[in-house]
Amino acid sequence: MTTVERRVLVVAILASFVVFLDGSVVNVALPAIAGELDGGVLDGLALQQWVVDAYLVTLGALILVAGSLSDVFGRRRVLTWGLVGFGITSLLCALAPTGLVLVVARALQGAAGALLVPSSLAMIVATFRGEAQGKAIGTWTAWTGTAMIAGPLLGGILVDTASWRWVFAVNVVPVALTVWLVRSTPGGARDTSRRVDVVGAALVALGLAGTVFALIEQGRLGWSAPLVWAPLVLGVTALVAFVLWERRAPDPVLPLRLFAVRNFSAGNLTTAAVYGALAFGGFVLVLFLQQVAGYSATAAGLSMLPVTLLMLALSSRAGALAGRYGARVFMTVGPLVASAGYLLMLTTTEEAVYLTQILPGVLLFGLGLAATVAPLTAAILASIPAEDAGIGSAVNNAVSRVAGLVVIACAGVVIGPTLDLAGFHRALVLTAVLLALGGVVSWLGIRDGARAPDRAP
Repeated sequence: MTTVERRVLVVAILASFVVFLDGSVVNVALPAIAGELDGGVLDGLALQQWVVDAYLVTLGALILVAGSLSDVFGRRRVLTWGLVGFGITSLLCALAPTGLVLVVARALQGAAGALLVPSSLAMIVATFRGEAQGKAIGTWTAWTGTAMIAGPLLGGILVDTASWRWVFAVNVVPVALTVWLVRSTPGGARDTSRRVDVVGAALVALGLAGTVFALIEQGRLGWSAPLVWAPLVLGVTALVAFVLWERRAPDPVLPLRLFAVRNFSAGNLTTAAVYGALAFGGFVLVLFLQQVAGYSATAAGLSMLPVTLLMLALSSRAGALAGRYGARVFMTVGPLVASAGYLLMLTTTEEAVYLTQILPGVLLFGLGLAATVAPLTAAILASIPAEDAGIGSAVNNAVSRVAGLVVIACAGVVIGPTLDLAGFHRALVLTAVLLALGGVVSWLGIRDGARAPDRAP
């Protein structure tokens, strides 16, 4: 690996790491946040859901626009914008005086984070080729996937030793380091003939926000409340209008032509199922361990540490093997093994004995996840031309974030107004079903060897 390749990989990992970390690090801090900022416009489970989903709404909606911005203005410039914005909004979250202010700050943080992931992954695709690309993507997914799993551990330590506010303030250090490193990476080609699809971005943001708002608030207000069904109708209408607009937009934020590629469409369906399960399972597990089983924040975060270790140890190897032998078998077996892990946790009682009731399922889940993430990402990006890497990675990451926010928004429907053992078991079953669905879709949809050639300029 050359010096430039190594620096690009480090920058891509650091830039994406903070985005994925903030999608999960907050989970273990939710009880402390609700305890300190409770009693305002938002409270209880609704506040906890919104602290997670406000970030995911803007991240999922605007990450599509970020893919276009990366292609139009250059990867390095867009990456720098995102890093500066992410650092500032992280401090706003840390200083939030009320729950409502925190939710708004989280939405702004998600908007800044949306600029980071497509640019960083596109840098890898543009720099590496062949088996080296599969290995580099495997390393990237190992660390970013690790961020999603290790987040609760870091959050737990910060909550127990300092304050939940440090969960956000700690972002400043890696952001500052990445801003310094990114200056010496290739800027990437710019395509000034393209335009940013502002109408499409507005429609998808409005559609996601309205739908998620209704799903979260129905648990508190009921489906018959105008404050629930009106945003739902508005959100669904906006999403339908978004699809119709994208079919005729000159430079669509979501190029529907990409979904004509079999591996791209099947891979994104798998992404929706697997990452929806990953977000929902982690959200419910750390809440249950704290609020029902009585774990400390640190202990709840430590519960998922084996998954982090398995991801670091195996993801890069899985990516390299998938590049050599094909991704289909990894994308099929991996989610099915992960699904079995969550089903194994159905033996959990209210005491949640870690060694016998939690750990075996966590280990099985981690093994399956490590076998899945790198082959999944590599198969999707290999199926489209390199010049579409920015928007392709943006679409894939948007799918994963949107899947997570929609499933978390449905938490109240699945577990009820308060989390108890029965609700936890229902959540485990839903997580297992989503993971198994991802494996089935991969087996039916993915075809090995379907690699798109670069288009001539």
